[in-house]
Amino acid sequence: MPLALLALAIGAFGIGTTEFVIMGLLPEVAGDFGVSIPTAGLLVTGYALGVVLGAPLMTVLGTRISRKRMLMLLMGLFIAGNLLSAVAPVFGVMLAGRVVASLAHGAFFGIGSVVAAELVAPEKKAGAIAMMFTGLTVANVVGVPLGTLVGQTLGWRITFAVVAGLGVIGLAGIAKLVPDLPKPEGVRLRHELAAFRNVQVLLAMAMTILGFGGVFAAVTYLAPMMTDVAGYADSSVTWLLVLFGLGMVAGNLIGGKFADRALMPLLYISLSALAVVLALFTLTAHNKIAAAVTIALIGALGFATVPPLQKRVLDQASGAPTLASAMNIGAFNLGNALSAWLGGLVISAGLGYTAPNWVGAALAASALLLAVVSATLERRTTAPSRVVAGVAPVEQATPVHH
Repeated sequence: MPLALLALAIGAFGIGTTEFVIMGLLPEVAGDFGVSIPTAGLLVTGYALGVVLGAPLMTVLGTRISRKRMLMLLMGLFIAGNLLSAVAPVFGVMLAGRVVASLAHGAFFGIGSVVAAELVAPEKKAGAIAMMFTGLTVANVVGVPLGTLVGQTLGWRITFAVVAGLGVIGLAGIAKLVPDLPKPEGVRLRHELAAFRNVQVLLAMAMTILGFGGVFAAVTYLAPMMTDVAGYADSSVTWLLVLFGLGMVAGNLIGGKFADRALMPLLYISLSALAVVLALFTLTAHNKIAAAVTIALIGALGFATVPPLQKRVLDQASGAPTLASAMNIGAFNLGNALSAWLGGLVISAGLGYTAPNWVGAALAASALLLAVVSATLERRTTAPSRVVAGVAPVEQATPVHH
């Protein structure tokens, strides 16, 4: 794998850290600004919405410059947003900093996926994408726990200053290691938009929303589920999230390895297993050991879908994949927001803290159904050409008598 992928992974590590570390620092931030925890929660919601909106906006704005230069500009935006958060005098400025940083998220992963795929041979594309996303998964194992620890001991502002420093390292790495790949000739915004007329691109994005949404339906409410149902102490939630992060790392690497060989079968296996494990989580959540194992499995199975889904979008939008790739990153975050909302609804309905697991299982099963529909449509599209190809030689070999 080229060294340029390391630079992309460092940028992904910084982005993953800033996205999730705020969840562990909400009490400190709320106390510092004198706002309630639900109000401080807007820092999470605002970031997610910024990703969804920023992915297409920043990608469209970057259509006229090289992908390397756009990646550098996005890292600059990420650095500025985190520095603004670190020095924010009031809560509104802190929220603005979060939104500014989030605008870089979707476009960075979207454009980065395209660049990563172009750096390697065709049969290694999914592995290259997975290598970049390893930065995001490792952030959940290392960056988020360390960032939370730093924020709780030295102050949350130090955490965001350190994250901005990670952005500087990522920017320098991209400037030094990522080649200035030429833009595809003749590709304009209308070509990028044309990809969304392809039903396979839309199906892949819908699978992203539902499949990864299934993961976050459960994980969003992991803390109360583990303390109130499994009986863990509050302090144990951090290492349970580390377990989830380790599962994400393993699943991402496995997904990257096998997506290049058998993309759709991998999706069938990972989505069906994810639906089953999420459903079983309603039972295993009552036992500490079983719950810990299940959490790691959810992380692994959930992230095993990321490289194949991202590659699926790139393949189906070939020729003009940048906007579609970025929009698929937004789809991951849209799935997170949707599943968190649905999980909150079933809890509010009095169904208990394990009820979101059923929501997650239903979402994953729906994604599996869409995968089957997508493959069926693809077979129907390619079948006629195969039949013609198979019959043509026979017809040519048959003598014609007059």
